Amino acid sequence: MAERVVLAYSGGLDTSVGIGWLKDATGKEVVALAVDVGQGGEDMDDIRQRALDCGAVESIVVDAKEEFAADYLMPALKANALYQKRYPLVSALSRPVIARHLALTAKSLGADTVAHGCTGKGNDQVRFEAAIAALAPNLKSVAPVRDLALTRDKAILYAEEHNLPIRQSAKNPYSIDKNVWGRAVETGFLEDPWNAPIEDLYEYTQNPDVLRDADEITITFERGIPVAIDGVSYGPLQIIQQLNALAGKHGVGRIDVVEDRLIGIKSREVYEAPAAMALIAAHEALESLTMERDVNRYKRGVEAEWSNLVYDGLWYSGLKRSLDVFIDDTQRYVSGDIRLKLQGGRAVVTGQQSKTSLYDFDLATYDTGDTFDQSLSKGFIEIWSLPSKISARRDAASL
Repeated sequence: MAERVVLAYSGGLDTSVGIGWLKDATGKEVVALAVDVGQGGEDMDDIRQRALDCGAVESIVVDAKEEFAADYLMPALKANALYQKRYPLVSALSRPVIARHLALTAKSLGADTVAHGCTGKGNDQVRFEAAIAALAPNLKSVAPVRDLALTRDKAILYAEEHNLPIRQSAKNPYSIDKNVWGRAVETGFLEDPWNAPIEDLYEYTQNPDVLRDADEITITFERGIPVAIDGVSYGPLQIIQQLNALAGKHGVGRIDVVEDRLIGIKSREVYEAPAAMALIAAHEALESLTMERDVNRYKRGVEAEWSNLVYDGLWYSGLKRSLDVFIDDTQRYVSGDIRLKLQGGRAVVTGQQSKTSLYDFDLATYDTGDTFDQSLSKGFIEIWSLPSKISARRDAASL
């Protein structure tokens, strides 16, 4: 059997041309692998057939939506994952699941090489190859655009010369990546951070400036995982899909940010993540109700480190696995109901309840029935502030 390379196939120009380009450059047969993570758009069967028409010896489609939601997005939610406190890791979270299926497919077919369509300028090349290195260290990784000089003009010419079944139209001014967790838009006029986004950019969200009647929903969580909306049970994927529609209708989850790429440059990105941002808002509120103060404070630092690791392509790293253990332990009592009001681009918590709540009404109230012994506070404050008082005396004496 001829040697094979497994290509992460999207159905677009670069990966379609990349099939023949890889074969010519490496002399290996190309197997196309399309992984469905909820990106929508074209029918996956059409994408599968296009790969074959472009010269793939085999074309495989994997429906990974349920796996993606349960095994990648739910851990991200438990971590309240936001890179640089803004970006819910839309693209970064999909790469390790795609890489996992690349490695599994290569192993099953006896291939020694995998390939992807990333450039040498972005984060995704690192995410794919770092994941492959962790999952299958003996596999080689190739990127036609980066390693084999496949530029866009060469790709168009190659497609025309080989009569490939790729519809060419006016070039989309944006680079877009999307999955069920959100949508990322970059390039074009967005490369100037002074230029405001225009409404045509958006697909997952409606204009939040158009006032609509608010929707109020209740999300039920069990151990940090959302399990129901308004009392109706759903799995993780269905919860996300439902909230994309509900929160997206009100323009929730629009993000415009200049972020620090792993490779050292800054990049202006526009994101849409209605379900992600609504769920994170609800989950954080429930944690505030059910987690001890010190655990909550410490976890915020862990969340930032977790987000950095995933953004940097280290999903399968030892440190990330260890942080997962800590995060999972914090979720033991994160169960209950959060009521959200969706309107005008915002998801606002309007109610919270939990059988494992640490909120004690009798201690918190200022009315009759207050059980908090205020007489204890004076001595507590004196002891608490004693180090400050002593150091202040020293400072005054040294002047």
